[in-house]
Amino acid sequence: MHATPLTAASARSAALAHLACHARTDALPGYLRTCQCRARGCSWHPRHRGCAGPVLLALTRDRSGRTWRLADACAACAAATSHTAVVPATLLAPRRPGCSGRRPAPPGGPAERTRVREMLTYLAAALPQFTSPATRLLALQCALRADTRGHVQLPGGLLRGMRLRGRTELWEELEQAGWLRCTGRRPPLVEARLLDAAVLCQQPGSRARARAAHWALHPTPLALPAGRPPAMQLTALALAAHLTSGGAGSTDMEVLARLCGHSPHQTVELLDRLTASHTLATWQHCRETDEIFWHIPPQHTAARPGEHGSH
Repeated sequence: MHATPLTAASARSAALAHLACHARTDALPGYLRTCQCRARGCSWHPRHRGCAGPVLLALTRDRSGRTWRLADACAACAAATSHTAVVPATLLAPRRPGCSGRRPAPPGGPAERTRVREMLTYLAAALPQFTSPATRLLALQCALRADTRGHVQLPGGLLRGMRLRGRTELWEELEQAGWLRCTGRRPPLVEARLLDAAVLCQQPGSRARARAAHWALHPTPLALPAGRPPAMQLTALALAAHLTSGGAGSTDMEVLARLCGHSPHQTVELLDRLTASHTLATWQHCRETDEIFWHIPPQHTAARPGEHGSH
């Protein structure tokens, strides 16, 4: 409850900052956390197959953003609740001291994939539902490369490599969403300040996040050739972030569609296009559970870097 009225422009950030404070100070030990949705009779979502998976911290927006709920929920309940995103562990985890004498693993390992997956989850909640794929790819780079004050600089070479240089309408889309504000355009450099308080609390440090941002540009083993549409690039990135050992991956159709800002029908079309281009070997949709499963070609599995860290 806020003591004084808030303008519409600042209410959302104030609510998220307030919830972020609770998330850091009021979190229970892992062994005490239970699915609060189940404790309330699972009234937050339509019926599904029951509680399953780890207990996660879920953020839900209700009543068109007038109400926000932060609660522990199992993975199954969190996935079944509309307008819900899982709070990434990297936003809340305590900072660990650096380990001297150890070389970092090559980019593209589990840490980078997890970091990108969690940031895509955050953006799915922070940005409007139908934010364009190109804008989401730009926002991902901004979020991962921002400093502790929310300032970010994207050089022209990076934007040119993403084929986003000169796309001022993408920056305007993020400004209209109230997510960032451009503070300077000194071609080819673009400077901006992120307005979402949650981005300021990211863990780990900037170097690890920069490695994740670099991998997101070429998400081996699902990196696409240059020139493919942003919708295909974003879908391939989301799939790569969900890959497990053996070149396979799975998630809920609704989750994948939300991460990419697509409808399920559009997601099916994009998965078919990735299969036709031999980026994916196969994929299938289990309609009973709404899960999708995919496999990458065997030759791509053998080329995956970062699975074995350097010592």
